Amino acid sequence: MKLDVVVPTYNRSLLLQRTISSLLQAPIPEGLEVTILIVDNNSKDDTEQVVREMQSSTARNLVYVKETNQGLSHARNGGIRAGTGDLIGFIDDDEEIDENWYSVVAREFSDPAIQFIGGPYLPNWAAPAPEWLPPGYNAVIGVVDPKPRTAFGGSFTANLMGGNAVVRRSAFDRVGLYSTKLGRSGKGLLSEEDAEFFRRLLAAGLHGVHVPDLIIYHHIPADRLTRKYHRRWCYWRGVSQGLSDKDYKEPVAYTLGVPRYKIGRAFKGLLSLPLHLISRHKAGQAFADELATWDLLGFIYGKHFIRIEKYYAKQ
Repeated sequence: MKLDVVVPTYNRSLLLQRTISSLLQAPIPEGLEVTILIVDNNSKDDTEQVVREMQSSTARNLVYVKETNQGLSHARNGGIRAGTGDLIGFIDDDEEIDENWYSVVAREFSDPAIQFIGGPYLPNWAAPAPEWLPPGYNAVIGVVDPKPRTAFGGSFTANLMGGNAVVRRSAFDRVGLYSTKLGRSGKGLLSEEDAEFFRRLLAAGLHGVHVPDLIIYHHIPADRLTRKYHRRWCYWRGVSQGLSDKDYKEPVAYTLGVPRYKIGRAFKGLLSLPLHLISRHKAGQAFADELATWDLLGFIYGKHFIRIEKYYAKQ
């Protein structure tokens, strides 16, 4: 098997060095050929120099790729096009792989029925986690808890997250690449490119598995551990979902173009918020109740008021 590991990067050369080091140091099992593709998405720092220096000091296949179209989806797609592997792995430039990551990939894809896999994101805290972190909102800081080995889809509602995923190239041939209408670009926090791609994988009937020992360690910076960041992230996640909903409606009841459960969740949160605020032990739940409203407001804006072409023109 031949594995391409695509690492999109933008102005994170210090963290990127740790990412690349983990990819170069992890043992590669016999029968697996690995190429690491670092996709520089117009970085203004010394990213290229860092990659070139690490290239000169390793015998492994480390490739520098320049992607001038700005945005995470463009960078991932540029890495896919630049490689030739029959398997394509994705991690982010603020992550480090577990030493068994390559072995897990080889083990899982020895089964020809498996088309894609994903795994947990374990936190590498840059600052202590605050007590008010809201339950149910781990995605804001990029933490995915390990779950039992389970097939994606059906009653298992977890998403395939692009910071720790491996997909057969043949799956991209069937369903297409990542949507460039979604995903971060410039200063924007649009997301949902993972969810949109994941929906296409499931719609095509492709079989994927959450693998609990496919582990990455995700750097959690202190600036993500603020209420301001959580509010902004949830609002823009809502915007992204509203944009996506224009093309992919959920099989649920709607009111005024909004899934009714989102409205109910926000109003329920507002009603219970005063009770949580007076309890010293429920700061996390109180904040989660507030964030449901930011989710709803973002969805309404994305669904009814934003045009994607104008949004990207401002980036």
